[in-house]
Amino acid sequence: MTKLLLSLHVLAAVLAVGPVTVAASMFPQALRRAHSAPDDPEALAALRTLHRICRVYAGIGIAVPLFGFATAGSLDVLGNGWVITSIVLTAAAAAVLGLLILPAQDSALNTARSLGPSPAARLAMLTGVFNLLWATVTVLMIVRPGSTTGA
Repeated sequence: MTKLLLSLHVLAAVLAVGPVTVAASMFPQALRRAHSAPDDPEALAALRTLHRICRVYAGIGIAVPLFGFATAGSLDVLGNGWVITSIVLTAAAAAVLGLLILPAQDSALNTARSLGPSPAARLAMLTGVFNLLWATVTVLMIVRPGSTTGA
C-alpha cells in the first residue's frame, strides 16, 4: 500500500505542480506582450489560457499533500523534521499561489489592455518564490535527511 501511495504522491506532484510552475512562469512574459500590443487578441487569449491552467491545476494539486500525508503516515515519518519542513514549505507555496499569484493574474487579466503599469515584474518574482519553494520540497523529498536508505 505504501508503494501505491508514494507512486500516487509523485504522480500528482509531477502532473499537477509541473503545469502550474510552467504556466505561472510563462504568464509574466505573456502579460508584457499583451501590454505592449493591447490590440492583439492572441496575447489576451494566451493570458487567459495560462491563468486557466494555473487555476485548474492548482485545484488538482491538492492531491499532492493528501497523498503525501497518507504516504508519510504509512511510512511512520510524519514527525520527522524533513517531513514537517516539507509540509510547511508546501503550505507556503500553496499560500503564495492561492493568495498572491492567482489573484494577481486575475487582476492582470482585467487590466491587460490598459495603459497603466504592468504587474509582470511582481508576478515574475512571486512565481520565482513559488518555484523555489517547490524545488526545495522536491530536494527534501529526495535527500530525506536521516534516511536509512543512504540514497
